Amino acid sequence: MFEFLFKYRPVVFERGDLSLAAPWWGVMLVFLGVAAVVWFALEYRRVGPTVEARDRWVLMGLRAAALGVLAFLLLRPVLLVSTVVPRRNFVAVLLDDSRSMRVADENGETRAQRMLDLFGGAEEDAEGGTDNPPADPLAADPGVSGSAAMDPATADPDDGRAFEMQRGEGALRKALEDRFRLRMYGFDSDADRIDAAGEMAFTGPRTNLAAGLTRVQQEMAGLPLSGIVVVSDGADNDDEAIPPLSEALLSARAAGIPIYTIGMGAERIAPDVEVRRVEVPRAALEGTTIVADVIVSHAGLAGRTVRLDVEDEGRIVGTHNLTLGPDGEEAVQLQFTLEESGPRAIRFFVDPQEGEALTGNNERQVLVEVGDTRRKILYFEGSPRPENKFVRRAVAEDENLHVVTLLRTADEKYLRLDVEGPGELAGGFPATREELYEYDGLILGSVEASFFTHDQLQMMADFVAQRGGGLLVLGGRRSLGEGGYSGTPLADALPVVLEGAGEPDVLEISAELTLAGQRHAAMRIAETAEASGERWTELPPLTSVNRVFVTGLKPGAVDLLRGVPADGEPRLLLAHQRYGRGTSIVFATQDSWLWQMHADIPLEDETHETLWRQLLRWLVHDTPGRIQLDAGEDVAPMGEPLRIRADVEDERYLRVNGADVVASVTGPDGTESEVRLDWTVERDGEYEGRFVPREPGLYSVQVRAEGARIGGAGAGAETSRDIAEEVSFFRAGTPRIEEFGAGRRTELLRRIADETGGRFYTADEAQVMADEILYTESGDTVYEERALWDMPILFLLLAGLLGGEWAYRRRKDLA
Repeated sequence: MFEFLFKYRPVVFERGDLSLAAPWWGVMLVFLGVAAVVWFALEYRRVGPTVEARDRWVLMGLRAAALGVLAFLLLRPVLLVSTVVPRRNFVAVLLDDSRSMRVADENGETRAQRMLDLFGGAEEDAEGGTDNPPADPLAADPGVSGSAAMDPATADPDDGRAFEMQRGEGALRKALEDRFRLRMYGFDSDADRIDAAGEMAFTGPRTNLAAGLTRVQQEMAGLPLSGIVVVSDGADNDDEAIPPLSEALLSARAAGIPIYTIGMGAERIAPDVEVRRVEVPRAALEGTTIVADVIVSHAGLAGRTVRLDVEDEGRIVGTHNLTLGPDGEEAVQLQFTLEESGPRAIRFFVDPQEGEALTGNNERQVLVEVGDTRRKILYFEGSPRPENKFVRRAVAEDENLHVVTLLRTADEKYLRLDVEGPGELAGGFPATREELYEYDGLILGSVEASFFTHDQLQMMADFVAQRGGGLLVLGGRRSLGEGGYSGTPLADALPVVLEGAGEPDVLEISAELTLAGQRHAAMRIAETAEASGERWTELPPLTSVNRVFVTGLKPGAVDLLRGVPADGEPRLLLAHQRYGRGTSIVFATQDSWLWQMHADIPLEDETHETLWRQLLRWLVHDTPGRIQLDAGEDVAPMGEPLRIRADVEDERYLRVNGADVVASVTGPDGTESEVRLDWTVERDGEYEGRFVPREPGLYSVQVRAEGARIGGAGAGAETSRDIAEEVSFFRAGTPRIEEFGAGRRTELLRRIADETGGRFYTADEAQVMADEILYTESGDTVYEERALWDMPILFLLLAGLLGGEWAYRRRKDLA
């Protein structure tokens, strides 16, 4: 309709410049027209009083507008627009070769089929003949319903075959070839030159738009490139590719290369249920209760009840029945326990639903490293009290927790319990960082701040922030604000603002879970979340002697338990925060042992033991060693370089440069490979190397650092021959990230086009692109004049104005 009324497509007006081509006499006619308008105005003013002023102005306006349109026609308006010289310019076509192109939309046609309709077509084969009729893009992967139904840990990324032929007439390809010289590329995680669209297998593990755009710009630098056409669903799921994508767009814009995007597929896939996100600890101690936060998104399945299961190496360890509401997301919590040590592949899945369009996104697998090591915790108590005794008893049988107790019995007198040697804590509380940093966690009981030196208080704060240890401060008469800790370096590490020193405020309180506490794994003291919440309401009251109020919670801190008195202001009972690399917790009670010894607690009740085991496991579960190893994704694509990164620190947890760092990678078949990690230079203590997994399965990565220069490079630095070693794991296979969030990302594709001067099209609109891409200033171009005086809209407007004036006169009896 626009082209019918205005003669040209909208793109011509967007990219053209308006000019007037009338000779000198045309300009004179315009001046005469202006004079005529003035004359009409004077004539209308002399009309008799029987004509109202409003009617005079309406008639004068209609006549003046008609003369204005006529003057515009006489000025011969034209558009100056830059167009390409036929067959002298290149257009690069980037075709998405990733697995998400196998998704079938509502009409049952896959995105790959639709792409081949646009860019396919029969080509001569190697023997000079022509290809057979088109094939179904899913024929290479039988049994797949809109996605790839394969285990990401064992699937072969090359299991798909290139299509034996191209589909359809390739009308858009032919239209572009009539005007341009085409270069075609298939891209997924990288881009490769192809001769025809039928060469693609649509098995790429991910879509990396940045890599494709960068490859094209580098390869075609210096050629007359009129534009780049990107045909994709926009699923750019490479988390590290967003900055490079902006860089690629900036480079294209600087070079004046417009990018035209064709969005494949539907924005909404329905019916569909997707396990969108799973949050679980990457590491846990054996036997730890884990609470997983799962986000399930769905469309077209409102009112249906689905079952979300958790599977540990083939064994169901948790389940939850979820009734789906309106289209959107549902948050689910699942509680389970991992009893076996080692790397565990935990699978969260929903069974495929009837009529579901895409089933590959119904599950997610995460790798959890379950440790069988003993975490060492120092518990320092300022005086004998029952709390120490019952905490030690609660965790005595936990083989993964080793609590070393330092108990002050008198001035300069200490009782050491469960030490590993005669020299451990022989001088009392650690005086050096090396001594304190040997522990993974620190429990500080009722001991006054004045007992410590300023350096020891700072050392405890650094234990959390720098070493990454866990700090638990208990309530007591000489603890927290009442112990004089307000204003000390340790106070900065705590999740609460401390009151000034004063007399203890003894108050009986009942524990009440907050909303965050209901969702926290350490607060699960019963088999299920419902039973746990009910059990908390049954526990007897405790005693609080510290003035720690809800209003004192620091920004970013979270309270899990509140102490509710019979009357008065509620108090914080249990709160935590991240501080630097570690976690600090305040448990502001002096007698949690009452939950074991109160008369209302049955002898066989293990609530107290369960709480303290979970509390201390949480305290130290992610305490880092001197090497922090990052082996990348849980499922690494085979055949692609995997980044192995390690942060190396000395015994004081200061970053070390110049270390000799080697990673030993053991594959699923037992083959070992050594990868040298080099200092990145960008950050102290950061080392990086690359490894290419060739076989599917589980890989272990053991990193060892030795021969390092402590305290950085420089004069006077000491040398350590042995730093530490660390082990991590990853799995190689075919990642299924392409099947998550598989709807067309229109906003991303539109952004790519808008930022570079191109245009966005849907697959149904793409055919007009061959005509619109002609109007560009990139490549070899010429300027053309496009006449506007004969646009139908101008003649219709002129006729409407004159007819409107006549009709108005008739209505007012003036004609």
